[in-house]
Amino acid sequence: MTQRAHEANFDGIVGPTHHYGGLSPGNLASIAHGQSVSHPKEAALQGLRKMKLLCDLGLKQGVIPPQERPDLKILRRLGFHGSDAKVLEQAHKKDPALLAACWSASSMWTANAATVSPSADTADGKVHITPANLVSLFHRSIEAESTARFLKAIFRDESVFCHHPPLPASLFFADEGAANHTRLCRSYGEPGVELFIYGREDRVSSQNGPHDHPARQTREASEAIGRTHQLAPERIVLARQNPEAIDQGVFHHDVIAVGNANVFLHHTEAYAEGQKVIDGLRGKYEQVCRDDLKTIEIRPEQLSLGEAVRTYFFNSQLVSLPDGDMAFIAPSECEADERAGRLIEEIVLGDNPIREAHFIGIRQSMKNGGGPACLRLRVALTEAELERVHQPVLMTDRLYEELRRWVERNYRDRLGPDDLADSDLIGESRAALDELTQILRLESIYPFQGE
Repeated sequence: MTQRAHEANFDGIVGPTHHYGGLSPGNLASIAHGQSVSHPKEAALQGLRKMKLLCDLGLKQGVIPPQERPDLKILRRLGFHGSDAKVLEQAHKKDPALLAACWSASSMWTANAATVSPSADTADGKVHITPANLVSLFHRSIEAESTARFLKAIFRDESVFCHHPPLPASLFFADEGAANHTRLCRSYGEPGVELFIYGREDRVSSQNGPHDHPARQTREASEAIGRTHQLAPERIVLARQNPEAIDQGVFHHDVIAVGNANVFLHHTEAYAEGQKVIDGLRGKYEQVCRDDLKTIEIRPEQLSLGEAVRTYFFNSQLVSLPDGDMAFIAPSECEADERAGRLIEEIVLGDNPIREAHFIGIRQSMKNGGGPACLRLRVALTEAELERVHQPVLMTDRLYEELRRWVERNYRDRLGPDDLADSDLIGESRAALDELTQILRLESIYPFQGE
């Protein structure tokens, strides 16, 4: 019997050390804005407004707290010693890029936090969660330990949630989380098909990979997650990214395709095997879900790869509303772009379940290469499972106002590269995070709280 279920979005709260370090090769926006001045308070408020919009639309919305930064433990492991202030001073002088990496607030993009398979898909009937190891980039690789701790604190009932450790910290098993994973289904409480996208296969020597930017996800990682999540082979589709798309800035699959329920929106040039991937996906979907998959193909003449990356058209959120229709949650850059905006109008008026579009301003995140879909981790939950989530992290009008006031009190208006040598920012950030754990009623999730 199918249980009533929801797809909840768990967004990362933008941390108080949000800055532009230019730390992400292959992410064109991140590199373009490296070393510019950021606005942490504005960034966090923009993220909260996005969450509030989805909550107001009737969706289930949760929050995931920021990680503590800077990661002083890592800096000390790398040879910087003395007081906290001394460590910052040394690192800023010797290796400012390393210091910027250890200050990074990149955990805000929770699409990279983990891969989640709902209970309807798994052999043991539990929700399976695997934090991403993110080994392709140093500043993100230091997130995995805290991510695992936070997810266990939020999804804490082991009778319904099965937590796996991150995959081995090796490039062979490089895993970027849900940014390279999409689930399609007839309804959230029914079995679905899980699409895993990878950029390279390390066991196979290939001359056909990207030339200018790294392929971050491996087939080996995707296969391992499918096994540990106890997914039947007939419910898995594996597909390789088009290397030419990676070289044009499609560093994750969610920059070139988005799916929800029985709708899959993709660019013609998303996959190395092109239409064969879509045909295989449709075939497995029909076999598992006993339903037709609605695919919407965006052709290059409608929107080029370059335009898709610049506007983050595909990094929009596609969500199911309580009345059964779908909504497209797009960055305001799409509304401002003539071709992207017109394309969204055509989709909303077309023969598909998408009936409305909402444009949101998250410019601070976009400048670092993260659109609406980057900021959220999707978790399909039955109503019984949703009740077992740590309830204080679920968005309400009251929580929104509390978090908004918390940001206003604690965040700086601006942050430049030289501010990363300011030891006062350590104390400010810790005080903010300590207060946040009280708001969210999460006990001692930060190492400094046990000191």
